[in-house]
Amino acid sequence: MRSVTFSMSVSLDGYIVGPDGGFDWTAPDEEVFRFAIDEIRGVGVHLMGRRLYETMLYWETADQDPSLDDSMLEWTALWKPLPKVVFSSTLPAVQGNARLAAGGLAEEIERLRAEPGTGDIAIGGATLAAEAAALGLIDEYRVRVYPVLVGGGIPFFPQHERRVDLELVETRTFSSKVIYLRYRVAR
Repeated sequence: MRSVTFSMSVSLDGYIVGPDGGFDWTAPDEEVFRFAIDEIRGVGVHLMGRRLYETMLYWETADQDPSLDDSMLEWTALWKPLPKVVFSSTLPAVQGNARLAAGGLAEEIERLRAEPGTGDIAIGGATLAAEAAALGLIDEYRVRVYPVLVGGGIPFFPQHERRVDLELVETRTFSSKVIYLRYRVAR
């Protein structure tokens, strides 16, 4: 069965964006970016909310930007064909290899798990991930912890009153002092 993963960059104090909505501190160096490229190779479909979808729209046409380096072109070549499911009540349509979700998150994940296919079902965005976590649908949390305190904003981990035991699967420290932590939900 395909795993549902939530992978994002996070400040040491637990936020994916700061109180001003900024996330410039998450700009990866070459080593972390290469790691993200390798991670996306294992994704079969990416689920996201409207805000993340709109942020990632750049990559749908980025290959036309002559200033992109080889690793950014490689990311674009992987991202563009990747199937994406967008959860939004305000978008009338989406672009690229994306579609609007037909139902709720649980139903969509159940359908995707039942379909033949390979690669993880990745969830992007804090709001959608919080819903998936509350429903007990996340199998792995993959966190790139940046050495910065932002003091507030949108938290990586949803605030709910439910204990979730985790098993550490992998760690890695990058030369930039970013630390990668991969946890599997203990079931």
